[in-house]
Amino acid sequence: MTFLRVTLFSLAVLLAYTLFANILPQVQSNPPAEEEIELGSLDRAGQIAWGERLFSGKGTCTLCHNKLGRAPDMLAMDLAEELRSRIEDPRYTGAAKGLEEAEAFEVYLRESMLEPSVYVVPGFGKKGTQDRESPMPRVDVPPISLTPTEIDALIAFLQDRAGVEITVPLPAAGTTAAAEAGADGEEEAPATTPEEVIDRYGCAACHDLDGSGADLGPPLAGIGARLDREALRRAILDPDAEVAPGYEPGLMPGDFGEQMRASELEILLDYLAGLDGGEPKP
Repeated sequence: MTFLRVTLFSLAVLLAYTLFANILPQVQSNPPAEEEIELGSLDRAGQIAWGERLFSGKGTCTLCHNKLGRAPDMLAMDLAEELRSRIEDPRYTGAAKGLEEAEAFEVYLRESMLEPSVYVVPGFGKKGTQDRESPMPRVDVPPISLTPTEIDALIAFLQDRAGVEITVPLPAAGTTAAAEAGADGEEEAPATTPEEVIDRYGCAACHDLDGSGADLGPPLAGIGARLDREALRRAILDPDAEVAPGYEPGLMPGDFGEQMRASELEILLDYLAGLDGGEPKP
């Protein structure tokens, strides 16, 4: 009889754990699917249209470049005049000076995506850097990970808005955007440390973390004392479910559950849960 009771109790515990595991949010380990585009079929109009979709979609440009003032609103300004002004600014140290206007715009725009601190628009730098360091992440690495042809498409879209000749090449034939993104045939290895996760997914670009000075989202110093582990999980996977007072909804991407591997999420949760008063717990 004792053996039977122990067996039944063990089965009940296993069923309870199974039920609990199934009601937890499921984190997918696969990255989001790439837009399937036959690159060789794109004409100039198609490239511009693709760039516009990237601007508001995968490129996440509108996350900051909007009317909220987090970054210059590129779609509301006279883009040609603004780009001329930036290139002529003595603080600009990039390679666009002295070039023909259309080519100069291409060089400047490419630099702004791949080396954003070459020129920081006054008033939009990281706090404490006197506008010498940009809070904008590089777009060719995670979490944005634009491919070279996607960057060209974005530049084409912005050159078109500026009303200048488009100088980037049309995409090469014979491949798709998804194939180009995975051209090396190897999946990127998962991050294995908190620092790698934070860098890969750009946490410090929006949250003040380890003195980054970013203020798009709430500061993370002491977050482990304010939120328990499950609340932290919800804040990452469903950021608009409960928005911190004083911050706008819709600023944090809602697809980290698709971008992150489960192991990376757990590493990040371990780190954030250990932050107490600004210092990691031992």
